[in-house]
Amino acid sequence: MQLFYSNALTTESTNYILSKDESKHVIRVLRKSQGDTIHLTNGKGHLFKAEIVIPNPNKCKLRITSNSYQEPRLYKLHLAVAPTKLNDRFEWFLEKATEIGVTEITPLLCDHNERKVIKEERFLKIIQSAMKQSLHYHLPKLNALTSFKDFIAQTEVSNTFIAHCEETHKKSLKECIQRQQKYTILIGPEGDFSTSEIELALTSGITPVTLGNSRLRTETAAIVACHSVAFINE
Repeated sequence: MQLFYSNALTTESTNYILSKDESKHVIRVLRKSQGDTIHLTNGKGHLFKAEIVIPNPNKCKLRITSNSYQEPRLYKLHLAVAPTKLNDRFEWFLEKATEIGVTEITPLLCDHNERKVIKEERFLKIIQSAMKQSLHYHLPKLNALTSFKDFIAQTEVSNTFIAHCEETHKKSLKECIQRQQKYTILIGPEGDFSTSEIELALTSGITPVTLGNSRLRTETAAIVACHSVAFINE
């Protein structure tokens, strides 16, 4: 099934016109014609079936024929991750985390960040594409780049974990996860969180965790954390 996305769709929608790019993809690439059916989601759990009424490659008109609702996952996972120096690594993380099952993502501005500016619009497009490819109907929320201190100040500490590399006492993340809970996990930059950031997190009540014996890259650590939570909730 080929899935398309539009946040403008609602359960009251009866007609819809695809964007120019999507119209061209449907008519020229997929070779769909009048009367054919395509599927769309609004990223809020709804799947829409639509019939092509006017197969225009620039402005394809659809008639919504039915819709259904997919319940969200029974767990929630918020990953706060420092952007990597190379954009493609962070974009890979966004794609894979969306496929695996993340609920919310916050790019985190830390003391040791080498990248302090992000392309939020591009990141959102990658998440949307990954949602469609993996046939999910709930779009993960992407937050703006947020400083570490601000994030700590606004985060509930219950079921919130910080994964860092300092040789201190830490629990295994796998041992901390239970089914059907809400989790927030912080992953630092390539130079790790600074000592002051770790101290701030600990004094705020956030639990330090380890993701295993290997020293992982930022994007790998984030995927390991994401998969750990998703796997236990299978």
